[in-house]
Amino acid sequence: MLGNKLNSIKILKSWFKKNGWKPFRFQMEVWEKYLEGYSGLIHSATGTGKTYAAFFGSVLEYLNNPKKKSGLKLIWITPIKSLANDIYTNLKKPIDDLKLDWNIEIRTGDVTSSVKLKQIKNLPDVLITTPESLTLMLTHKNSDEYFKNLNCLVIDEWHELISSKRGVQTELLIARIKNKNPKVRFWGISATIGNLDYALNSLTYGLEKKIIINGEIQKKIIVDSVIPDDITLIPWAGHLGIRLINQVIAEIENYKSVIVFTNTRSQTEFWYQSILHHRPEWAGIISLHHGSLDKEVREFVENGLKLGKLKCVVSTSSLDLGVDFTSVERVIQIGSPKGVARLLQRAGRSGHNPDGISRITCVPTNALELIEFDAVRYAINRKYIEDRQTVKKPLDVLIQHLVTIALGDGFDKKELYKEVINSESYKDLTFEEFEWALNFVTNEKGTLKAYSEYSKVILDEDRYKVLDKRISRFHRMSIGTIVSDTAMSVQFVSGGRLGSVEESFISRVKPGSVFVFAGRLLELVRIRDMTVYVKKATKKNSNIPRWDGGRMPLSTELSKMIRLKLEYISKGIIESDELRCILPIINFQEKYSIIPKQNELLIEKIKSEDGYHIFIYPFEGRLVHEGLSALAGYRISKITPITFTMACNDYGFDLLSDKEIPIETAIKSGLFNTENLFEDIMASLNMSEMAKRQFREIARISGLVFQGYPGSKKSIRQIQASSSLLFDIFNKYDPENLLLYQARKEVLEKQLEESRIYSTLQRINNCEIKIIETDRFTPLSFPILADIMRDKMSSEKIEDRIMKMQLDLE
Repeated sequence: MLGNKLNSIKILKSWFKKNGWKPFRFQMEVWEKYLEGYSGLIHSATGTGKTYAAFFGSVLEYLNNPKKKSGLKLIWITPIKSLANDIYTNLKKPIDDLKLDWNIEIRTGDVTSSVKLKQIKNLPDVLITTPESLTLMLTHKNSDEYFKNLNCLVIDEWHELISSKRGVQTELLIARIKNKNPKVRFWGISATIGNLDYALNSLTYGLEKKIIINGEIQKKIIVDSVIPDDITLIPWAGHLGIRLINQVIAEIENYKSVIVFTNTRSQTEFWYQSILHHRPEWAGIISLHHGSLDKEVREFVENGLKLGKLKCVVSTSSLDLGVDFTSVERVIQIGSPKGVARLLQRAGRSGHNPDGISRITCVPTNALELIEFDAVRYAINRKYIEDRQTVKKPLDVLIQHLVTIALGDGFDKKELYKEVINSESYKDLTFEEFEWALNFVTNEKGTLKAYSEYSKVILDEDRYKVLDKRISRFHRMSIGTIVSDTAMSVQFVSGGRLGSVEESFISRVKPGSVFVFAGRLLELVRIRDMTVYVKKATKKNSNIPRWDGGRMPLSTELSKMIRLKLEYISKGIIESDELRCILPIINFQEKYSIIPKQNELLIEKIKSEDGYHIFIYPFEGRLVHEGLSALAGYRISKITPITFTMACNDYGFDLLSDKEIPIETAIKSGLFNTENLFEDIMASLNMSEMAKRQFREIARISGLVFQGYPGSKKSIRQIQASSSLLFDIFNKYDPENLLLYQARKEVLEKQLEESRIYSTLQRINNCEIKIIETDRFTPLSFPILADIMRDKMSSEKIEDRIMKMQLDLE
C-alpha cells in the first residue's frame, strides 16, 4: 500500500512538472489529510491553486486503489452555475492527461432535462453542480443510492454561501450525506473570510477529524486610487461620478485586459455607455457583464476575457467569483467596495496565478470615499476580514427540505430530526419546532386545513411521503426559489433574447419610452406574458434600470477601519495620497466642526431655511443608521410632540424638524440606551408592513405560494397579493405562527441589522458625545442633505441647487 501511495504521488508530481508547475506545500498537506480521512477548509488567496488542492486528494485515493466502482465519487458544489464550465475545464484536464477512468459532467439549471435523465440512469464519477440541483436529486426514489460510493463533497467559495439560506440548504445536504454515508469527507474552499474556525465547524459540524489548511503563498495585492486633480470642497453621494472618466480610460489604455467593477447593474450600464462614448473605436473589444444578461451573452463575454480578446469588461459582482481570467492585468473598482472581503475578491481577478500581482485601482464617486479606500487598504494589509455567520434555523428552508425528503423515499420524523440538528444552522432546533414544521406540511390541523393544496405530506406506512403528483411537480419547480428574483424576459420583437429585468423597473416604463439594457438603447414596444418586447431605439434620452440592492451598507470591519482612520486624521496622521488629497475638505470640517475620534460621537446642530437639523455620525453603515434614525425619532417624540424628516448614509443620519429638537434632554433621558430596544424598534417602524414584504420570500421558499410554470410565471403583484393574503390570515387567525415570527426576525436582522444596532448603542454609551452647533452645513453633513434633495427634485434641479449651495458654503 505504501508503494502504491509513493508511486501515486510521483505520478502527480510528474503531471505538475509537465505543466510547468510544482505542488505547493499546502496542497500536499491537503492531499495527505484527505487520505487520512480528514474533512477541512482550504483558505488561500485567489489564484494560488485551491481547486487542485481540493481535487487531487480524490485522484490520489483512486490511484492508490484503482478498482472501478460505478457511481459518484466526487461532488463539486459551486455557488453559481456560471462557474461550472470553468471548474469542468480545470478538472477535465488532469482526468484526461492521467487517463483516469472517470466521467465528469455538469448538472445545473442550464443543463437540459434529457441530459439530466441520462445522468440519473448512469451517474458520472465527478459531478459539478449547485445546491439547488443537488437538492433536486434528493427528490428521486432511491436517492440514497447516489451517495453509497461517494468519497468527497467539495463546496467551492464557501464564504459566498455560508451566511445565506442557500448555505443552510447546503448544510442540510451535508447532514443528509453524512447520515447516509459516514465515510464521505467534506472540503470547503475560501479565499476571503475572517472567522475561519466558525466556517470550518459550519461545514463539518459533528465530525471529529477536521482541519483548516492555510495557503503559504503570500500573494501581493496592490490597492491604489485614482486621485482627482481638483477636489471639490463639499462632497456628496455620486458627486464626482463620471467626472473621472478620462483618468479611468487612461488606466484602461495602459493594459491588455481590464475588468471595471461597479456595485450595481445600473452603474454597469452607465459606465459601459460612458466609456464607449469617449472611445467609440473600442466597440467590439469592450463589453459588459451582469446577472440579468442572457446566459449566451454572459458566456460570450467570459470566453472573450479568457482568450484575451476583450480590452475591457464593465461588471457587477457576477464576475467576483472563481472564474480564471489569466489575461486580466488590472481591476478598477468604481465607488466604495463597502467591505474588505469584496475588494479582496475583486482584486484577485487580476494576476490570477500564484506568482501574479493582483492590482485594483479605486475610483471615488464622492470625495469622502477616498477615506474608505485608505481604510480598506489598511485592513487588507493587516488581514482584517469580515466574519460570516450562518442563518439560524430558518423554518421556511426546513419546510422545503421536509417536502424534498418526503418526495424521495420518505422519512421517519425522529430519524430526520436527528439528521437535521446535526448542522450548525439547526443545532438549536427543538423537537417542538420540528414538529410544528412537520404539521405545517401535513396540514392536518391549523388555519389552512380546509385547503387540500397545502396538505403536501402524508403519513404512509410509518413514513412521511408525498404521493400527489401535482404537489411533486410544483415542489420540484419551487426548489430554486431560495435564489429566484421576480424578473421579466427582455427580447427583440424580431426575435433574440437579451436577458431579464426586474418587473419593479419595467412597470414604470411606458410603450415608446427608451431605456438602456445590455449596453444598448432600447425602445419598449409592449409587455406580454412576463416578456418585455423591445426594438432598437433612435431617441437618445433614456433611463437605466435600477435594480434592487443598489445601496449596500458598509461592513462592520470597514466601519471600524474608517473610524480608526478618522482618529488618525484628527491627530494629524496623514500618510496616504488619498488623505492628502482631501486635506481641504478635512480642514473645512475642522474649521466649522470636528473630526471625531474613535471614542467620540459627533452630533452637529444646524439651522437652515428648511428647519432644525440634528446630524448624528456613528459611522456604522446605512442599514444601522436607518434603524437608529427611526429609533431616535421615536424616543425624542416620547419627550415632546414632534415630527421628523429623516435621511441617512453610511456615515450618519439627519433628523429634520420644523421646531428645535431637544437633543441634550433626549440624551439625558436615554436616547442611546439598549433597554427596551426591541420594543422601541417595533414601535418606531411600520413593522407589520415590513414583515409582510419579507413574508413574500418566506412564502415562496416554504411553498405557500407557487410562482407558476416556466415561461408563464406569476407577476410580482400576483405573488405579493397571494403572500399578503396569507400573511393577513395568519396574523388574524394564527398569530403564533412561527413563519410570522421568522418574518419579523428577518426584518430586524436583514433590513435593520438589529444585533449591530445593539452593539453600536453599547459603543456609543462608552463614547464622549460631542455636540457642535454650526451655522453652515459641513462636509460630513452635506452628502446626507443631498440625499434629501435628490428625493424632492429632478436631476437637473438638484444639480443646480447643489452647485449654488456649494458656492455659498465655499
